[in-house]
Amino acid sequence: MSFDWIGDGTTAKGVTERRFDVVRATRKIPGVVWIPEGTSHAPALVLLGHGGTAHKRQDYIVALARRLVRHHGFAAAAIDGPVHGERRDDRASNGGTVEADFARMWREDPSMTDEMVADWRGVLDALQSPTVLGSAPVGWWGLSMGTILGLPVVAAEPRISVAVLGLMGMVGPTKHRLANDAASVRCPVLFLVQWDDELFPRDRAFELF
Repeated sequence: MSFDWIGDGTTAKGVTERRFDVVRATRKIPGVVWIPEGTSHAPALVLLGHGGTAHKRQDYIVALARRLVRHHGFAAAAIDGPVHGERRDDRASNGGTVEADFARMWREDPSMTDEMVADWRGVLDALQSPTVLGSAPVGWWGLSMGTILGLPVVAAEPRISVAVLGLMGMVGPTKHRLANDAASVRCPVLFLVQWDDELFPRDRAFELF
């Protein structure tokens, strides 16, 4: 596995943002990290899993990351999900195209979840290196697709000590995997449910919780 900074990064209002690539076997994992200006270490690191059709620098991901840095002094990191962002050869920005491609992969590729779990664990290994961010407590934040792929990460990764999940339920091609992983989670979880969610009915969300 290798880790490389991409470019010199930018700093604004106390937040430094830097692009990185982690290469795990033959998979290149494009990511971004946000850290307090003037330091390479922080008292905690929050991993951010974006939703479907989004990417690692979606507006709400960037806003949350900057808030974590400015208001709490934490570091934050995000990577592109499968067939999202820089993982796409065509860099398509059309949400319908990305959504269809993800739905097909979710349905047809049984290795997708395990590969994303391995990607996140590899990224965490790299970020916690003494030459990058160093070791610190780790949290997870991810809703919708950030729970479809993030719940298995939280279940598999003992370094994650707290998580925010939700906007997802016992639906879809990996619902049985999610049920098994949910039973393995041992850290405190805040689980968010929209009362009238158009995609994930509340009873299925309660069932997953």
